[in-house]
Amino acid sequence: MSITQIQADAAIAAGRREAEAIGVPMNIAVLDAAAHLKGFSRMDGALLGSIDIALAKARTSALFGLNTEAIGEFSKAGGTSPGLENTNGGLVVFAGGIPVHGPDGSVIGAVGVSGGAVAQDFQVAQAAVAALETQR
Repeated sequence: MSITQIQADAAIAAGRREAEAIGVPMNIAVLDAAAHLKGFSRMDGALLGSIDIALAKARTSALFGLNTEAIGEFSKAGGTSPGLENTNGGLVVFAGGIPVHGPDGSVIGAVGVSGGAVAQDFQVAQAAVAALETQR
């Protein structure tokens, strides 16, 4: 099972609403279970350099089925997998990428957000994923 287009659209819409509420234009990426692009939004005024970061956050989260900041814990010095961020063509290991789980708990996709402070990216990503959880 993979994220549907309707789900991807709902996640982007919820993320945009949250970004507008906090006044920060964001780049919002939604990937499917295979880490391929399902939907993307670059809000007017969103940082151009954050496009790749949003995509990479979603990809990192989809590949490992974890929030990106959790992967950061593994990859930091003293963690169980130092250097992990250098695998798979490069991973992003700070907050803003969240996996999307299906009813059976499997990863069906991921959301990645970038454009604000890390805490703001995470807030918007949470809102996007929460919109999907209410659809189940």
